[in-house]
Amino acid sequence: MLTLLLPTPPRLTSIHRRNTLSSPSSTSALQFHRRFSSSSSSSSSSFLSLPHTTSRRCNSLRAFDSSSDSKIKEEDKEGAIDGQNVRIADEDYPSGEFEFEPITGWRNFLVKVKMLIAFPWERVRKGSVLTMKLRGQISDQAKSRFSPGLSLPQICENFLKAAYDPRISGVYLHIDSLNCGWGKVEEIRRHILNFKKSGKFVVAYVPTCQEKEYYLASACEEIYAPPSAYFSLFGLSVQASFLRGVLENIGIEPQVERIGKYKSAGDQLARRTMSDENCEMLTALLDNIYTNWLDKVSSAKGKGREDIEKFINEGVYQVDKLKEEGLISNIIYDDEVTAMLKERLGVKTDKNLPMVDYRKYSRVRKWTVGISGGKELIAIIRASGSISRVKSQLSISSSGIIAEEFIEKIRTVRESKRFKAAIIRIDSPGGDALASDLMWREIRLLAASKPVIASMSDVAASGGYYMAMAAQAIVAESLTLTGSIGVVTGKFNLGKLYEKIGFNKEIISRGRYAEVLAAEQRSFRPDEAELFAKSAQNAYKQFRDKAALSRSMTVDKMEEVAQGRVWTGKDAASHGLVDAIGGLSRAIAIAKLKANIPQDKQVTVVEISRPSPSLPEILLGAGTSLTGVENTLKELLHGLTFSDGVQARMDRIVFGSSEGTNLILSIIKDYLSSL
Repeated sequence: MLTLLLPTPPRLTSIHRRNTLSSPSSTSALQFHRRFSSSSSSSSSSFLSLPHTTSRRCNSLRAFDSSSDSKIKEEDKEGAIDGQNVRIADEDYPSGEFEFEPITGWRNFLVKVKMLIAFPWERVRKGSVLTMKLRGQISDQAKSRFSPGLSLPQICENFLKAAYDPRISGVYLHIDSLNCGWGKVEEIRRHILNFKKSGKFVVAYVPTCQEKEYYLASACEEIYAPPSAYFSLFGLSVQASFLRGVLENIGIEPQVERIGKYKSAGDQLARRTMSDENCEMLTALLDNIYTNWLDKVSSAKGKGREDIEKFINEGVYQVDKLKEEGLISNIIYDDEVTAMLKERLGVKTDKNLPMVDYRKYSRVRKWTVGISGGKELIAIIRASGSISRVKSQLSISSSGIIAEEFIEKIRTVRESKRFKAAIIRIDSPGGDALASDLMWREIRLLAASKPVIASMSDVAASGGYYMAMAAQAIVAESLTLTGSIGVVTGKFNLGKLYEKIGFNKEIISRGRYAEVLAAEQRSFRPDEAELFAKSAQNAYKQFRDKAALSRSMTVDKMEEVAQGRVWTGKDAASHGLVDAIGGLSRAIAIAKLKANIPQDKQVTVVEISRPSPSLPEILLGAGTSLTGVENTLKELLHGLTFSDGVQARMDRIVFGSSEGTNLILSIIKDYLSSL
C-alpha cells in the first residue's frame, strides 16, 4: 500500500453556509500508512502504578482499565468531595503577571559595572532604540544565534531585557505580514504591554496590516503607516478544501477511518463537502477569535466594540480613514518616524539615531542588564512541530518532535536533582499516536518525581494534547487550539488508477488479514474493513481513557468533550481540558506554587538542549540555503512514501484574513511550512 502525506487545504475566501461568520483559514495534514497500530499496543497491565504527585489538583497516576467503561478507582480519588474531584479554578492559580521594579541603589551601580566589562557584542549606546521586525514565521523554539528567522523566546526575552536596560530608551516595531498562530501573537502582545510598564515608549510601523498585525500594533502607544500602506481589515474567515472529486477523477479511492464525529483530519480526502460537525466546530472557533479581537482592539483604542465591528463591516482599506477614526496615530514614512524619534530623544538632526536590532540585542545576556535568576532551577523542554517516533534519515534538524529525542530530555530532567520543576512547552498539532503515547508515559513518570506544567503555544491538539494531559496542570493562551481527542488512519485503493496506467499487482499471502494493508490495488473486504475500524477505535479509546484519567474525569464526561473536537484555550478551560489561561510566565508561576517556591522568589529557567547550529546554518542559514531546500524536498518525498501508525493529528487550522490563493501552491506551501 502506498503512503501519502497530503498537506493542509489552501486558504479560500470565506464560508457561506449555515450563516457562519467569515474567518481565517483551515489546513490539514494526514498520513496514510503502510501498516497501522493502536496508539499503544500495550495492555493496561503494562503501565506501572505510580505514586501520587504533590499537587493541589488530585491526579491519579495509576493505570486505567482497558475497557471503554474504565473509571478512576475510589482509592485514586484523594481530595474528592462527595465523589467529585477537586479542581483549582483559573483565578486561584497565581497569575504570573509581570511587575516592573526599577533597579536602584547598589544594584544599579552593579549594572553599570557589568556594562563596562560586557563583551564587545553586548555593547549598546546609551539612548538607543531597540528595533524588531516582526514578519513571517515565528518559531516557538529557542534558536542559535546563527539560525535565521524569528524565535518567540528571544522576542519575549528582548522585551524583558529592554525594559530594564538603562541604555534602551524605547522599542520601534516593524510589524509586517505574520505567519504564526494567535497563541504566539497573544504572547508577544502581552510582552508589549509588560514593556510599557517600564515607562519607555513602544512605537509600531505597519506597511501591511491585516487583523493579526493590527492586533499586535494596537498594544503599542503609537501606530504609524506609510500613505501607500496595504490595510485590509475585512474580518476573519475559516475554510476547508476537499480533494475527493480530484482523487476519483484519477482513480484513487481514499479509505479513511477517523474516530470522533468532530475529527476532520482526512475529510479533505474522504468528503466533498464540510460535515455539519466540522462546520459547528469551526464556527465556534471563529466566533471566539473574532470576539476576542473585537474586545481587545476596542479596549486598546478606547472605543466601543460595536463601533469597531461597524467600522470593520464598512471594509477598511483606506489609510486616511484609519487615521480619522483614531486607529492609527499618523500617516508617515519610516524615515519620518525615525526623525520623530530623534527629536523625541534629543538627537541632533545631522546625527544618526542610535539603534540596536533584534539579532544583536538577542546576544545581550540578562545578567548584563541586572536580571538575575535564583538558585532554584526550573527546566523547560520545548516540543514543537509534528510528532514522529524516530528520526528519519532524511530529516533535517529541528524538523518536528522526535519522540526518542524528547524522551531523552525528559529522563535527563527526571534523573537530575537540580531541577525543582519542569515545564513542557508544546506547539504541535499531533502526529504519530504511538510516539505521543510513549512521551505521555515519560511525562507521567517525570510528574511522579517533581511538578510538571504544560504550557501551550499556538496549538497543542491531538498528539500535542496527548502530551499536555500528562502534566499536573495545563496552561493555554485564550486562543490556543487544543483538544482534538481523536485518531485517524487510512489507506488508498489504487485499483482504478492502476487500470488507467496499465499497471498490475498480484499478491500471494498466508493469513486471513495478511493483505489488509498490502493490497492497495483493491478496497477492503468486509472482514478487513471491520478489523481496520476496530484498530482505530481501540486507539481512540486508549487516548480518550487516558485523557479522562489525566484530567480526573469519568470516561462518559470526557467523551462529551472528546470526539475529535478542537477547542480554543478559553473554551477548553471551561470544559476541564485546561487549568489556567496565560503564557509561559503563568506556567512558571504555577510551577513555583507546586514546587513550594515563594512567588516573590526568583528562579532560573533552564532551556534543556538548546539548539546548536548546523554547518549549513552557520554558512548560509538552513532556511534559505540550497542545502535546506534540498533537504526539505527530500523530507517531502519521504513523507509521500514512508510512514506508519495511527495518527493522533489535528486538521491544521490557520486563521487569517480573507484572501484567495492558488490551490496547488497553497498545498505545497502549507505542507512545507508544517515540516
